[in-house]
Amino acid sequence: MELPILYEDTDIVAVAKPVGLITHTDGRTQEETAEDWFDSRYPHERVVPAEIGYVHRLDRDTSGVLVFAKNPPAYAFLRSAFHDRAVKKTYLALVYGTLKEKKGVIDFDIGRSRKDFRLRSAQPKAKGRLRAALTRYEVVAETKEFSLLRVSPETGRTHQIRVHLKAIHHPIVGDPLYAPNHPMALGINRLGLHAYQLDLPLPKGGSTLITAPVPNDLAPALTHFPSAHETFALSPSA
Repeated sequence: MELPILYEDTDIVAVAKPVGLITHTDGRTQEETAEDWFDSRYPHERVVPAEIGYVHRLDRDTSGVLVFAKNPPAYAFLRSAFHDRAVKKTYLALVYGTLKEKKGVIDFDIGRSRKDFRLRSAQPKAKGRLRAALTRYEVVAETKEFSLLRVSPETGRTHQIRVHLKAIHHPIVGDPLYAPNHPMALGINRLGLHAYQLDLPLPKGGSTLITAPVPNDLAPALTHFPSAHETFALSPSA
């Protein structure tokens, strides 16, 4: 398995994770993971599993920037940076419908769904502990039926963007969990969510902006938004 490297230095490596690849093993399947790729490429680096490797996660159905730490000091630094919200995350989300408010903040606590153990919920009566979650969004372009959003989650809850956009009645195009009764659209056959950029502080000082170009399985959707099609970087094969 080969993953495109977006950025690399002595402390970290960032890759473009494709749709369908899980970040790490769930203990229930034998499928390859992004973590396997890291272990294979840097076998001499991993000594204590908990002190090296992926420092954040992406859902299986989400593509985009995924970062690994090569050594324990970098791992500790980046884990703290994500925890302290020092990392600025920018996603592209294709959603059903047009939003009345073109820019806003979604500030709903998230818990577990009472109907389906696989799901999270932003409903007040969600199951279990409700955890604070905050997502900022901005409409980049729209048609009569769909919108392209730039989304910046300030917290990192499981399925946060997907749950929050569903909560405001604009679920993500192609979401099998949170929009199962909506048709596929915009010429794509995948979840319309992409982790486009990370503005990342670096362990040795300074910061870097890492961009995962829009992959070819998502690029057809952007042709429906002509102004946005030229705004975002596309992968060479898109």
